[in-house]
Amino acid sequence: MASNLTISRRALLVGLAAASITIAAFPALAAEALPAMTVTKDPSCGCCGAWVNHIRKAGFSIDVVESPEVNRLKVRLGVPQALASCHTAEIGGYVIEGHVPAEAIKRLLVEKPQGKGLAVPAMPVGSPGMEVEGVENDTYDVILFGPAGRRIFARYRGTQEV
Repeated sequence: MASNLTISRRALLVGLAAASITIAAFPALAAEALPAMTVTKDPSCGCCGAWVNHIRKAGFSIDVVESPEVNRLKVRLGVPQALASCHTAEIGGYVIEGHVPAEAIKRLLVEKPQGKGLAVPAMPVGSPGMEVEGVENDTYDVILFGPAGRRIFARYRGTQEV
């Protein structure tokens, strides 16, 4: 038995509007699911602010603490000196050190690997907050570190995983 399905223009427009509202709501729902992040940075650091903007655009809620004593925090949180960078964040029980891409942080929070946190040492060109117009992006590693040692968690060129 064949059925003749006809969709009116009004029904089609209402359906498309409902779909677009649902799709537009997904970033807001994703942001609600992300834990809050606290970023501690030196008050005079400009690249840290650019990284914070990258993280906010990815849907994270951030509290920024400006302190000239950020190195004391790194020691307290167990950031290895060789992985230290210009700012330190705390989220979901993990430490985020340096210019770690937002997508790597999201993956960390989903996978929940054993470790203390992620780090991008040495402020590579093209990493979030370290973009330089006209200069080729570096390829760099995002390192998972903790009591069991260190391993490459992800590799990026600019903000794109490779």
